[in-house]
Amino acid sequence: MSAIAPAVSITPLSWRERWQAARNRLLASPRFQQWAAAFPLTRPIARREATALFDLCAGFVYAQTLSACVSLDMFERLAAMPVAIATLAAESAIPPEAMYRLIRAAAALRLLETDGTTARLGPLGAALRGNPGIAAMVRHHALLYRDLADPIALLRGDATASLAAYWPYEQATTDRAAPYSALMAASQPMIAREILAAYDFKPHRCLLDLGGGDGSFLTAVAHNAPQLALMLFDVPPVAALARHKLEAAGLAARSRIHAGDMRHDALPSDADIITLIRVLHDHDDDQAMAILRNARGALGPRGTILIAEPMAGTKGAESMGDAYFGLYLFAMGSGRPRRPTEVIAMLEAAGFIAAKQRRTNQPMLASLITARTA
Repeated sequence: MSAIAPAVSITPLSWRERWQAARNRLLASPRFQQWAAAFPLTRPIARREATALFDLCAGFVYAQTLSACVSLDMFERLAAMPVAIATLAAESAIPPEAMYRLIRAAAALRLLETDGTTARLGPLGAALRGNPGIAAMVRHHALLYRDLADPIALLRGDATASLAAYWPYEQATTDRAAPYSALMAASQPMIAREILAAYDFKPHRCLLDLGGGDGSFLTAVAHNAPQLALMLFDVPPVAALARHKLEAAGLAARSRIHAGDMRHDALPSDADIITLIRVLHDHDDDQAMAILRNARGALGPRGTILIAEPMAGTKGAESMGDAYFGLYLFAMGSGRPRRPTEVIAMLEAAGFIAAKQRRTNQPMLASLITARTA
C-alpha cells in the first residue's frame, strides 16, 4: 500500500503579494516594455528605469573610469586650467587614442569636460578634488574589486578576501594598522564636518574617542571645542600613531592615549561623552554589544554616547547601506550595516536611555545617534 502524502498547508497570498506578482509579470513583458517606452505619459519612467538597469550592468566600467582618472592624478592635473589631450597622453605614456577614449568616458560621467582636443575639470571631478578621502577610497577599492571578481565564491567562503587582510584589529601590528588608519584619516575631515555641524561638543568636559584611529577626529573636535579634554582608546599600534599625530598637532597637553581592546579591557572612566566614529558597523553583533556595554560601564551619570557612521535604510541612499557596505563589510570579514532602529535597540539593551537619531546634512556619509546614561 502506498503511503498517503501529508496535506500541505498553503498560506494565501496577501493583497500586496498578489499586486507585486502582477506588477513583476507586467514589467517583465517585452510587449508592455515597448508600449511604456512609446506612450507619452510612461515614456519618462520607462527611460529612467532602463537607464537605471543599464547603469547596474555598466557600473564596474564607470568605477574603473574613475579609478583610472584617480590613478593618473587627472583631477589635480586639470585643476588650474584645461590641458590638451595629446599632452595628457604623452605625460601618462598612454597612446593618444586611448587617452581620448578615457577623457570622453570621464566626460560622460561628469568627472571631466572636453571640447574634443582639450580636457578640463568637470563638476563631479571638482567635488571629488575637494574631498581627498574619496580619492583614497577609490584607490583602496582595488582590493574590493579583487574580492568581488567572483562574488559567488566570496559568498560561499571559497575565496581568500584581500580586504580581510586589511582589517587590523584582531592581530594588529604597526605594519597592518598604518595603512588602514591612513585610509580612515584621509576620509575623516568630511565625516568630522558632518558630526560637528550636527552636534555641539562645547557643553562637555572630557571626550573619549573609542577606536579613534590616528586621532584625526579628536584633532577636528579640539579646534571646535577648545575647552574639551581629549582621550583616545585603540589597539596599541594604532594608539602609538595617535600619540604622534596629537603631539604634532600641539594637543599633547590636552590629550591622553590609552591602548587596549575596547571590547573587553577597562576603559578610562572620567569622560562625560564617548564617541564611536565609523566603529560599530565594523563589528559583528556580539562584539558591537560588548563595545557598547563596556562604554556604558565607563560613563558616569548623565554621560553621553555618540555613534556616527553610514547606516542602512538611509532615505535617498538605500544602495549605500545594504548594497555597498553590506558586501564591503562581508569581504572585510567583520561587521554589517545597521538601520538606526537597530542601533537604538542595541544601545537600550546595553543600558543607555533616551537614544535618538539626529539630523545630519549628508546622512549618506554619516548618520548620528546619541544616547545617555541615567
